[in-house]
Amino acid sequence: MRPSSTKHSFALFERSLWSDVAHALSGEQRDYLAEPLNRAVLMLALPMMMEMLMEALFALVATFWVGRLGPGAVAVVGLIEAVMTLIYAIAVGISFAATAIVARRIGASNPQLASQAAGQILLFGGAVSTALGLALGPVAAEILEAMSSDAAIVDLGTGFARIMFGCNATVFVIFVINAIFRGAGDAVLAMRTLWLANALNVILCPCFIFGWGPFPETGVTGAAIATNLARGIGVAYQLWHLCGRNSRVRIHLRDLRPAPALLRRIAVTAGTGVAQMLITTISWVALFRIVAIFGTAAVAGYTVAMRLVNVAMLAGLGLANAGATLVGQNLGAQRPDRAEDAVRIAMRWNVVLFSIVGAVFVVLAEPLVQLFTSDVRVITHGADALRIVSLGFPLYAAGNCLSAAFNGAGDTWTPTRLNFCCFWLGQLPLAWILAHTLGFGPVGVFVAVLVSFSILALWNRALFNRGQWKLHRL
Repeated sequence: MRPSSTKHSFALFERSLWSDVAHALSGEQRDYLAEPLNRAVLMLALPMMMEMLMEALFALVATFWVGRLGPGAVAVVGLIEAVMTLIYAIAVGISFAATAIVARRIGASNPQLASQAAGQILLFGGAVSTALGLALGPVAAEILEAMSSDAAIVDLGTGFARIMFGCNATVFVIFVINAIFRGAGDAVLAMRTLWLANALNVILCPCFIFGWGPFPETGVTGAAIATNLARGIGVAYQLWHLCGRNSRVRIHLRDLRPAPALLRRIAVTAGTGVAQMLITTISWVALFRIVAIFGTAAVAGYTVAMRLVNVAMLAGLGLANAGATLVGQNLGAQRPDRAEDAVRIAMRWNVVLFSIVGAVFVVLAEPLVQLFTSDVRVITHGADALRIVSLGFPLYAAGNCLSAAFNGAGDTWTPTRLNFCCFWLGQLPLAWILAHTLGFGPVGVFVAVLVSFSILALWNRALFNRGQWKLHRL
């Protein structure tokens, strides 16, 4: 081929790529069952990746500003976020059911049943989040005491904990409604929700923490006030679209009337999804508790490193969720082979993305951690954690896509039992043995994370190749 012809072909490809990116972020409704698979994955993945990056930004913004208050404040945020991940886990578990059930009905060309399912999911999620707020808010101080033996940490973080636990509905409902949007293929609405909420959080966080302008100076508690206020406005934006004309799934009052049979189906699918996420999350909380034995600097360093890892993880979940949506829609349309191909495409792209990010994290570990703290001990622990955990990024990328495929099919049981084996029977005992019995300290915990997630990815691949998930019914 002549150079001029090659240059022309590349120019055409570049224009086509940028055109696809523009369409993906435009918010126009598309039939993903009719799109070529590579294009369908791209169209769904781009807004989903942006959404997930925005979700990660919430924690990063809080950690960045709270870091100016010292290691104790960073430790407070890390410890409470570790507990909040239990709430996130329940919300995400229900979200698995939301995406799978709504996607199946959209794939079967039945938007009315999809809207009814969305209404019941919202009813179910709202009830659960309210119960959690009433149960956890009043005992916030006791929970913090259980997480840390440092009285100064408990005194500093009690206000932050009460607000985060008591106002958990702002987090919970955003997760659930965005899962409904994703299942319907309205990924841009989910992305825009997080854009709005994050923009407000970036502005409000330093205002409430340091008392800028007319705002009161509330220290670390201000981060909780800002986050929940920003998320609450994001929920209002979601409901405006969900009850209006801009979403493929539109909820009416009739969709909010309890439908016992559908609620039971949602509860069963969501229940296993919640168990799946709780297994993962409780293991993370336990790891924080093991690290906490080595002091505040170790907890703060681990917190910063995990914030950075979560940015990559959540971005990668955008591709995984794109695969999950296409699995649900294609299984609803009785096209299981296309569902499998969608997962393989998403997985290949995710492995490339994670490999690049992992290499950057390994090389630039210390400078990245230094963005959040100037404490030498915290930087040392954080850089160690970031380097070790990042070595497994390519395998994590594949594992995330495969696990999301099971969940997208409604087979939430398979990832649940794999998580139980790899995390509770593998990761936690290994972390304790390496950190304490063999004397490696916090580094032993970081190595246990690398090993357990790598084994999980390989196990996911073996079960995915068997194909039983394609036979799951919802």
